[in-house]
Amino acid sequence: MALDRRKPRELEHRINRLVHAPQVRLVGDNVPNGVFTSREALTMAEEQGLDLVEIAATASPPVCRIIDYNKFLYDKKRKEKEMKAKAVKSILKEIRFTSNTDEHDFEFKTRHAERFLQEGAKVKAYVQFRGRTILFKERGELLLLKFVERLTEVGTLEQLPKLEGNRMSILLNPKSHKGK
Repeated sequence: MALDRRKPRELEHRINRLVHAPQVRLVGDNVPNGVFTSREALTMAEEQGLDLVEIAATASPPVCRIIDYNKFLYDKKRKEKEMKAKAVKSILKEIRFTSNTDEHDFEFKTRHAERFLQEGAKVKAYVQFRGRTILFKERGELLLLKFVERLTEVGTLEQLPKLEGNRMSILLNPKSHKGK
């Protein structure tokens, strides 16, 4: 015979006999609203075949509802899932340059960044310095400022060029677009 060594699932709310308050405030659709003793409230819940669930434990007296607890948890998780799905997901696209990036490559990468910003993604552009090219920090900074200047119609600068190790980076946010 195997023992079940899993931890018992802790309940999010106190239910039925776990409600310790001497008096509770009942709220809900199918019960008379008001203050009752815990025993009376539990009796009402058992008569209806439902659970007494403590909703607001910090209130005085604690607020309870008579509901089906499993259905309550299911609805709560479903609402949380819907809220998460509706949340705006922030996408960050990166564009890499070197201190001696050619004009054609610069234009090509700028067009990509413009498309990313129009789609609503943030753009992080950085200049990667390798070896002795770190001596040309000014070139990298000018390149990034030129990049920002070209994208002012579709994006706003969030952070000025900043050198971190052998990288100089900027961050662009998309301008609010009401078309999408």
